[in-house]
Amino acid sequence: MKAMQIRPPAVCGLFYPADPTLLTLTVDRLLEDQPERELPGRPLALVSPHAGYAYSGPTAAAAYALLRRRPFRTAVIISPSHREYFNGISVYNGDAYRTPLGLINVDVELREQLLAHKGVIVSSPLGHRDEHAVEVQLPFIQRINPEAKVLPIVMGDQRIEYCQILTHALADLLTPDCILIASSDLSHFHTQGDALQRDRIIAEDIQGLKPMLLLEDLQSRKGEACGGGPIAVVMAAALALGADHGTILHQCTSGDMTGDTASVVGYLSAAFTSSGHTT
Repeated sequence: MKAMQIRPPAVCGLFYPADPTLLTLTVDRLLEDQPERELPGRPLALVSPHAGYAYSGPTAAAAYALLRRRPFRTAVIISPSHREYFNGISVYNGDAYRTPLGLINVDVELREQLLAHKGVIVSSPLGHRDEHAVEVQLPFIQRINPEAKVLPIVMGDQRIEYCQILTHALADLLTPDCILIASSDLSHFHTQGDALQRDRIIAEDIQGLKPMLLLEDLQSRKGEACGGGPIAVVMAAALALGADHGTILHQCTSGDMTGDTASVVGYLSAAFTSSGHTT
């Protein structure tokens, strides 16, 4: 029998607790601190940040708390590549990711269907080996839905053409038992005031359900988001699947957590929902 190919945790103990008990308590507390929220319809896609839980944990929890009443089989997570550039879009080629909470299996069937869109979407470990942007999402999913599978996708290149290719592929494949998640932080290393101004532009594009305007604002540097491509993809795919509302769930900066507003990172979580569907 072939041994499972498992991607081990790369940033536990750095971005989130390495001890399973402490990690469970941390994630559960973050989720419990979120109020019940009524949205206009069923969540089709989310935006969640990927910094350390001490900085962006409450912002991420605002998104994942929505899934407590939203059944899903597979979480399709799209992230940028912080540590290695490659020309294309990489779907993890292994069987599972591991976190301190255990294994979370890859949806192999959905991966094979996505790979049928030959070209820039490939099965590869590129972008997955040391990348934190997918990994930090997983403990939230494991605590909310321990049986869920994941499809980890890393964009080595976020050019508009590749965003459109991935959008069309996902819109063709996804079923109602999947949830789309874009992993992204916002502006980096500006003063608090400058960061809030830049992040407001991205938030307005998200609320307005305007993926192309988002990409244009990123290209012109009016706003910043390290996972701008993933945000545009999940927004556009959600629109194709019937989304008609974009809601900002939580927004802050690292300065709100540390008190240091001289050089901050911006965080935002959001939901794209369809009023034609209920949870």
